[in-house]
Order: sequence, then C-alpha cells, then structure tokens
Amino acid sequence: MTIDPFQPFEWMLAHGRTLTLGPRGLLMAIINVTPDSFSDGGIYNETEAAVSQAMRCLEDGAVILDIGGESTRPGAAEVTAAREQDRVLPVISALARQTDAIISIDTYRAETARLAIAAGAHIVNDVHGLQREPDLAGVAAAVGAGLCIMHTGRDREKLADVVRDQYHFLDRSLEIAAAAGVQRDRMVLDPGFGFAKDTDENVALMARFDELFDFGLPLLAGTSRKRFIGAITGREAQQRDAGTAATTALLRMAGAAVFRVHNVAINRDALLVADAMLASKMHATGQHGKENRP
Repeated sequence: MTIDPFQPFEWMLAHGRTLTLGPRGLLMAIINVTPDSFSDGGIYNETEAAVSQAMRCLEDGAVILDIGGESTRPGAAEVTAAREQDRVLPVISALARQTDAIISIDTYRAETARLAIAAGAHIVNDVHGLQREPDLAGVAAAVGAGLCIMHTGRDREKLADVVRDQYHFLDRSLEIAAAAGVQRDRMVLDPGFGFAKDTDENVALMARFDELFDFGLPLLAGTSRKRFIGAITGREAQQRDAGTAATTALLRMAGAAVFRVHNVAINRDALLVADAMLASKMHATGQHGKENRP
C-alpha cells in the first residue's frame, strides 16, 4: 500500500494533538540531555541549558522537540532507566509548561516513554524500532502517542540489499505495533541513516528513498551530522551542517516529511527552497501529473 508523500497525512499524537505531514517539510530539533552524544555531548546536559536550546530551536523554525537522555553514538555506554529519566523528565515538564510545541521522547524504554508522555510528551521516538522493548508499543497505544519507528542494523545480521533490509526489519516492527493496537495514523517510519550502515549504504538509501513509500506511511529522515556526511565532505561532526542541509533538500524532494536535525536554521532554509521547488513542480504538472502547456 504505497502513499503519495506530498498529500496530507494527519499524524495523531498524544494529548489530542495532531501534525499535518506531507505538504511541507517539518523540522524535529535534537535536544541531547547527555554528556556524550557524538556532536554536542555535554553542551545541554543541564535542564536549564536544554530548555533554552529547545526554545531557540523553536524560534529558528522547529516544530518538534526531540528530547533524549542516552547517547546512541556507536560504542556509547548505556545508562540506567533512572538516569535517563532524571535527565529528560525535568526538561519535558519545563517545556510543556513554557510552550505548546510538539515534544518527542527519544527512548526505547517503555517506562521512560510512559513517564515522558505523562510529563507532556506527544511522540515516542524509538531507535530500536520496538524490537528492544516491545512493551513500548503497548504504552504508545494506551495513551494514543505518536510513534516514530526506526530501522537499525546494529546487533544483527543485515540483508545485502539496503532496501530489502528495511522491509525485513520494519515489517517486524509494524507487526509488533499492530499487535499492541497502535493505529496506522499514529506511526511514522525512520530508515535509520547511520546505525550500522556504511557510506555506500546510506547514499544508496537516499537514492532509492522512493521505494520505502510502499510501507504506506510517512518517513522521517535523520541524517544530521552523520558519519557518512563526514566521509563525503571530509568534515568533522560539528562542521557537517551544510552537508546535512544538502541531504535535507534532496530527501525532501524525494518525499521525506520530517527532518531530525541539530542545526534548525540552516535546514529550515534548505526546506524552504525544496518546498518552493515542489510547489512549482506541482503547479506545472497539475493534479493529474500532466504538464500544463499554454
């Protein structure tokens, strides 16, 4: 069941909120409340600093604030659930009081997700695609949270073809979600750029992005400052924002709906250009895909 990625899709979220995906690209700002994230670890490790950064991201054009308390960089040490919750819950509570922005909790833990939603979060963003703690799907279903389900190649044997592996992994994730009662209008998929994919695989995934719309769900792209951008550009992590913005524009043209980024401002500009081009193209072709000629 394929979808037209540019047609409106009402993403249903917790606390009665919704987001319209499709007609324009939306930005999800990365707020890492961690000491060891790969490009900004320790910068926003205190509640006040994280909240201030989140508010700046909203001013720059973010629509979603993604709050995480455990680094997902390769080789990062796991933290306890209690430590993760101590980091993220005060930030989510403060943001829920200070803004009406959409808040996402970046976690694979069911209990952290439950507490975060109670504190005011609207979306659960799981980098393990519900396959680390499947109970998370039940938590999301019970409270009506939006759910971002990510593909990962870590800790398993991948299929050789990068797109076939997407279906191999995410079909299982969607089975877990369906069994828990998560409705399809609550879900977005993330192909998991990076996450045990080498440079060639990441580039191939971008080139074949349209093949993922057979899932029938909107797609989120998380390329920000990833290692493959560094491999292509020769830049260190904190110097990869221009490369990130290039992938944002390319993937928006390919149909991605949401973009998870560190630098909101530069990616906002990239999306404005891409969406202007898309609007012009749609005007020229009309509703039926035939070019309008004078």
